Amino acid sequence: MKHVYTGKTKDVFVLENGNYLLKFKDDATGTADGVFDPGENTVGLTIDGLGRECLTLSKYFFELVGGQGVPHHMISADVEKNEMTVKPVEMFGKGLEVVVRFVATGSFVRRYGDYIEDGRPITGGLVEFTLKNDAKSDPPITGDSLAALGIMNHAQYEECKALALKVGGIIRDDLGKKGLSLYDMKFEFGIFEGKVILVDEISGGCMRVYKDGAWVQPMQLNSLILE
Repeated sequence: MKHVYTGKTKDVFVLENGNYLLKFKDDATGTADGVFDPGENTVGLTIDGLGRECLTLSKYFFELVGGQGVPHHMISADVEKNEMTVKPVEMFGKGLEVVVRFVATGSFVRRYGDYIEDGRPITGGLVEFTLKNDAKSDPPITGDSLAALGIMNHAQYEECKALALKVGGIIRDDLGKKGLSLYDMKFEFGIFEGKVILVDEISGGCMRVYKDGAWVQPMQLNSLILE
């Protein structure tokens, strides 16, 4: 097993059989004053046990969406070791995040607050693509720009967009059954055997969930979702 990448919330290793191993850490993105925020681009805090919580929830959601026909990279997960074994996937460019928004909040309102107020529902959901670039605060990018830069073609763009809305809808509906409201969440996609598949993680660290109007922190989500 060889270490190949250190991320903000996970370390990545390549296995002898060609698959990859993700080691979940207890670090979370957040503000400089230590407040969790999935929209931030730097590690803002460390929460004891967060890696296990994120892996547990990711395993649950990958199995949920996989059961509804969504292709993904998870092969297996060892919650006790904070490890997920995944398929070898070709990423788009230097990395893309695909954000699904059902309610306006966070950076969306900071950008477009002249036109929409925080907390307003977005009918049908909205998908945004951003480049993974911490130094430039993950700038949004259009489908035409992605194609012009050779990062992905138009067909892949539309497929990622459709998959993001499908996965977001599945998770929103599942949370709704538990009295929870999904405001937004971010996904990543890659190419495996010529097909677009869902990758990375699906956890409290990459979504904003509310209950009775209050923002639910990542460490609280597992007990509410997996009860």
